[in-house]
Amino acid sequence: MENQTELNKDSKTTSVLKAAWLIAVVTIVSKLIGFVRDVVIANYYGANLVSDAYYYAYQIPSLSLILLGGVGGPFHSATVAIFSKLIPSLNEKPSEKVNKLYSTFMTATILFFLVLSVLIFIFPKEIMGLIISNGSAEMINLSALHLKIMTPLLIIGGIVGIYYGILIIYKQFMLPNLSPIIMSVAIIVMSVAAAPDDKKGLALAWATTIGAILQLVIQYPNIRKLGFKLRPNFEFTNNPHFKEICELLFPAVLSSTVGQIHIYVDMFFTSSISEGAWTAIGYANRVFQFPVGILTTAFLVPLFPIFARLVADKDYDGIRKYFNKGVGVLFFAAIPIIIGILVVGLDGVRLVFERGAFDKEATFMVTEALWFLSASILPYVFRDSITRVYYSFNDSATPFVVAFSSIVLKFFLNILFITKWQMGIGGITLSTSLVTLFNACVLGLLMSKKMKMDYKSLFLNLFKMIAAGVVTFVVCLLAARGFDGYIQLPPVLLELIKISFIFIVCMAVYIPLNLMMKMDYASELAGRIKSRLGR
Repeated sequence: MENQTELNKDSKTTSVLKAAWLIAVVTIVSKLIGFVRDVVIANYYGANLVSDAYYYAYQIPSLSLILLGGVGGPFHSATVAIFSKLIPSLNEKPSEKVNKLYSTFMTATILFFLVLSVLIFIFPKEIMGLIISNGSAEMINLSALHLKIMTPLLIIGGIVGIYYGILIIYKQFMLPNLSPIIMSVAIIVMSVAAAPDDKKGLALAWATTIGAILQLVIQYPNIRKLGFKLRPNFEFTNNPHFKEICELLFPAVLSSTVGQIHIYVDMFFTSSISEGAWTAIGYANRVFQFPVGILTTAFLVPLFPIFARLVADKDYDGIRKYFNKGVGVLFFAAIPIIIGILVVGLDGVRLVFERGAFDKEATFMVTEALWFLSASILPYVFRDSITRVYYSFNDSATPFVVAFSSIVLKFFLNILFITKWQMGIGGITLSTSLVTLFNACVLGLLMSKKMKMDYKSLFLNLFKMIAAGVVTFVVCLLAARGFDGYIQLPPVLLELIKISFIFIVCMAVYIPLNLMMKMDYASELAGRIKSRLGR
């Protein structure tokens, strides 16, 4: 019996790794298209008042589409946590009971976001005036116009989040991670077509709205095919499973909303720095999310349903095993990313963005924000991972309370770094990194109230990886300086070769150092590379 249990766990591990690779590949494609979108926007709109107006306005509908309804958001997480326990077989159509719960959840979601979108559509100027009160009247008016166009995203976000959750329960990982490409393509096409005459950037807002609608449309046939049918249901009080969803969802929504409040605090302070500052921070976040988003999405999406089932079975050893394995791999991969950002971040931003309306000043603003943001990568992956464990225990209240308590910290740090120390854009992203560290530490400590985690082995391995990372960073920094001093090539070719060269140096130092310290992650990676080369 014990051997059978171990066999099942090994099978699950293999399944998770296969799913992680698939999701990683799909997410890379999605992120690459998103990168092309950002390059196109930067080329045609630069980092100025128009781009700031779009990105300021987008923060509100993105709360629904990305934070609440995106992969890993509350609606996706609540759907996975509750529905995965009610669907015994993925090969059968959902029962009438499950379909009724689905209809109730969808009805409540549509009604809530419909009311919210109507209010925002009526009062866009007042809302933007409150958020960017330090901005000019022209900035506020233009942002309000963008916001009005993008209000449908609020309704779409919640629905898409439920769709994501259902598809992932049925192990259809491809579509949820590919669907953001649709919005990116819509923005690229409309920007190229309209940019020369689009003095207010309204094509960006319209393209975003059209892309969101298409995201919804493309997923609907698969949901129907699985057997889920929406029949408006207003029985919100007599369904115990819907009550479970609400108990998990509302604190999670509040927690994500609190995260958005952090962004609004940043918007308030950024509007007093310089024109284009908020656009630069937005691009820095996108560069940050490219590798980090791929890592967290690839491992946490397939792990989350496993966490939920392990909690239901009270298999705490299994939770510890999968948590340490997943987070350990994320830590191992995150350290070279940090090294890359610090050593060749400026070269990367220049290579990707610096053309057209995006000048050298904008390049440095993005890079400065990115340098300080890189400090949040390790606590970021830990925070997102431990949050999934809380959700598996049907506890979204604790992450909410922790996130809410950090608002004061965020505000205080922004005053200190921006108002007192005049750190500019770097101060905004440094405060973000410190708040992420605070959230990760508190969530990690409070988990002991539910179960005992094996942090000792996890952080002992992290300490070894950091030691290897420090040595690797010094070697890469010296290599980069030597490269700049001796190699003379055209700028684009120089940056491409330099980034590739530093990547090779980084891997050539980092992996052997980890192998010397007998790190499992490095051994597994080396084994996979050898097996691939052997073929």
